[in-house]
Amino acid sequence: MAIDFKGSQYPKDVSLYAVFFYVRYAVSHRDLEEIMAERGVKIDHATLNRWVVKYSAPLLEMPR
Repeated sequence: MAIDFKGSQYPKDVSLYAVFFYVRYAVSHRDLEEIMAERGVKIDHATLNRWVVKYSAPLLEMPR
């Protein structure tokens, strides 16, 4: 399954890093916002929430 990044303002590496960090370490969206800011990426926690839903949910679904 390919992930479509068409129309994204941020590079796909940034999006995938944020989603990986959220899923792997179970931090809140607001904490992740601060972590990304420390790394020089200013992004809102609501955008991070949308990324998690969009990019991780299809990959985590169980096959039927």
